[in-house]
Amino acid sequence: MNWNQYIKSFQSYLKIERGLSGNTVANYTFDLERLCSFLNENNMVVSPEKIDEEIIQQFIYSVAKEVNARSQARIISGLKSFFSYLIFEDYRADNPMELIEAPKVGRKLPDTLSVADIDDLIGAIDLSKEEGERNRAMLETLYGCGLRVSELISLKISDLFFEEGFVKITGKGNKQRFVPIAPSTQKCIEIYRNQIRSHLDIAKGFEDTLFLNRRGKQLTRAMVFTIIKTLAAKINLNKNISPHTLRHSFATHLLENGADLRSIQLMLGHESITTTEIYVHLDRKHLTQIMSKFHPREK
Repeated sequence: MNWNQYIKSFQSYLKIERGLSGNTVANYTFDLERLCSFLNENNMVVSPEKIDEEIIQQFIYSVAKEVNARSQARIISGLKSFFSYLIFEDYRADNPMELIEAPKVGRKLPDTLSVADIDDLIGAIDLSKEEGERNRAMLETLYGCGLRVSELISLKISDLFFEEGFVKITGKGNKQRFVPIAPSTQKCIEIYRNQIRSHLDIAKGFEDTLFLNRRGKQLTRAMVFTIIKTLAAKINLNKNISPHTLRHSFATHLLENGADLRSIQLMLGHESITTTEIYVHLDRKHLTQIMSKFHPREK
């Protein structure tokens, strides 16, 4: 097999056996194609089974001139996964990435919004337009449940368990979790469903998809980004925000109001508590208040 055939086989493995998202698979594929381009540009004819650490190290050095440390780390991680897959399938016996270390990258603290910012953002939605009720329901759900944008657009009507007060979310790796949903968010969704969605001409295959575009199909991630960016500009919010900002704000506001990290981890769908711990570092002022209130030496 040539490189393209190996890459296609790897893509199928990532999607079917590991259940990774389309975006993650696309990133892994892009990095492998970048390696192939490097080999072609340098007239290196070598197969995935025979490529060695020295050639890959040359590739990493060339990439280091063009991208930051975080991107380098992602490329190295993707290549390690690819060669681990080749070992798993008995295409080769060793991993040429074994001794190649990724650069150290600092953990970037996510941007967050205040409660007032979120109120202003949602308040700027024009409810006189048909898509207004949908957009309000989407933003309330993003912030109220702490969802990823991919989880929001793939949310099904059959995932809504309003009587029990939960929604079922399918996250990364097709892992499912139940997240509490507030009555106010439920009300926004029901208004959208009853007043707007019920009048749409729904395309075949999207009958169970909750949030739909004008053509009756699932919204794209890009569309949700555009909606939020437009609202931010409308209220002159001078912050670089995205749908993920609402998820970060959800976690931060829960922590500030006394929620424990384990509960936040479960609601966000983080596999490791260390991922959730980043929110501890967000609000130093809040931590100072906790110290002065609860530490015995502060009394």
